[in-house]
Amino acid sequence: MELETLRSDMIAAMKAKDKARKDSLSMLLSALKNAEIDKRSPLTEEEADAVVKKEIKQTKETLELAPADRADIREEAQARLAVYKEFAPEDLTEEQIAEVIKSVLAELGIENPAPSDKGKIMKTLMPKVKGKADGKVVNQVLAGILSK
Repeated sequence: MELETLRSDMIAAMKAKDKARKDSLSMLLSALKNAEIDKRSPLTEEEADAVVKKEIKQTKETLELAPADRADIREEAQARLAVYKEFAPEDLTEEQIAEVIKSVLAELGIENPAPSDKGKIMKTLMPKVKGKADGKVVNQVLAGILSK
């Protein structure tokens, strides 16, 4: 995901007088710039993707926690989510996560994974799927493999 693409989309939204889209893109651009400032160097593709995912997660939480009578908050959060998802990377499928887990098991030399191996597996696995898969989903897939 390119910052330039994001900037040009924001300019297009400004020209189209699409305030909601412009505001959403502006917030996303801001989050990316702040992450870059914190890091003190340009973000890698994975880091930028992680920032977008974090923004999506926070916006979903806003949507879930918004009072039922606050349609304005709900609509704004839904509009923001729609824009953010355009820039989010595709998540790995459960099958793809299972493949990564199998490669980690091979790398660690674990033939019959037991629940006691979970910590060691997760330590190697999470950096490989960071920004590409939701931690909860990774945990569920791994739990399924460990319970066999």
